[in-house]
Amino acid sequence: MPVSDKTAEGMRQSSWIRRMFEAGGELRKRLGAENVFDLSLGNPEDEPPPEFRQELAYQAQNPRAGMHRYMANAGYEATRDAVAGAISSELGLSFQGSDVIMTCGAAAGLNVILKALLNIGDEVIVPSPYFPEYLSYIDNHGGVARLVDSGDDFLPDPDKIKHAITKKTRALILNTPNNPTGVVYDSILLKKLADVLEESSQRFGQTIYIISDEPYRRLIYDDQKFSSPLNHYHQSIMATSFSKDLSLPGERIGYIAVNPDIEEKSELLAGFVYANRILGFVNAPALMQNVVTNLQNVTVSVAEYQRRRDYLYEGLIEAGYEAVKPQGAFYLFPKTPAEDDAAFVQHLMEYGVLGVPGSGFGRKGYMRLSFCVNQATLEGAVKGLGKAIRGWR
Repeated sequence: MPVSDKTAEGMRQSSWIRRMFEAGGELRKRLGAENVFDLSLGNPEDEPPPEFRQELAYQAQNPRAGMHRYMANAGYEATRDAVAGAISSELGLSFQGSDVIMTCGAAAGLNVILKALLNIGDEVIVPSPYFPEYLSYIDNHGGVARLVDSGDDFLPDPDKIKHAITKKTRALILNTPNNPTGVVYDSILLKKLADVLEESSQRFGQTIYIISDEPYRRLIYDDQKFSSPLNHYHQSIMATSFSKDLSLPGERIGYIAVNPDIEEKSELLAGFVYANRILGFVNAPALMQNVVTNLQNVTVSVAEYQRRRDYLYEGLIEAGYEAVKPQGAFYLFPKTPAEDDAAFVQHLMEYGVLGVPGSGFGRKGYMRLSFCVNQATLEGAVKGLGKAIRGWR
């Protein structure tokens, strides 16, 4: 076998998201592309805002000597300063540019953080349902994922989190707004979780970090106010990207930011810079750093995403599905009308609709549907979802 046993096993258990995306290719061949309505992938169909194209054109037409060379592994100082200013305004904390490290998207940021923090065998608590790649990221760096079920409302339970903490616990990963459920954690919940980690850190005599994965932070609906774990817990680290709020997933540009009051800040940041380099990321893309520097207050149309959320949610409820209405991100996570979610998702494909089984996110009996697609796809999907649930019954 040309690949390692571990790689072979990882390939065998490859992400349901990608599996369904690939199944879509076969389905299009069988039914015709116009009859397939793909809600499987969080790959925004909306183009970036016009300000992005203007800034990209400006950078291309006004080249500067050295603008494509290496820079400090942490990124351009001007970009880090711009990010720090923006998140200071958003979160009400006093970030400096030195608190920020530019990365190749949030995924790279998470790997950098975990590489720097984890010793072999350290545990990372992951509330379920979860973004499935977290498990691979933790394993990449010798850690052990400790899964903790959330409630039917998909909110982490502070008591369950407390009972899952051991002397090996190094971090808790939080993702709000959440993928796959779209739920948003309010300040009351985050404060309770912070209290649990404060008490547990003292009890075990070691720091337990919150790693906050925030790529959907600006996609919040119904005039809600976003609250970050960094607002409630000093020992917190953010990983995020511009993939969703600027519709740039293919450009792989994001950053790490540490709470300004985090303890042993200098050593942590030095560790992140080192990990950024030795993991092979080296630095975030130079051109994209220059582009996003002046786009800190630009985002896609949140109102349009809210409209699509309402359309898909109302269509699901009318068809007879049960679902928690998402407050952010661009996913719905309805119950499937059968405990075997994979079987129902397979059945759904016969009606031209692609979703992802909830078991791929650690929650059986559900499925994830993405609404970052065009209106025609949503309309076809709603029709297919209605036919599928009637056909299943």
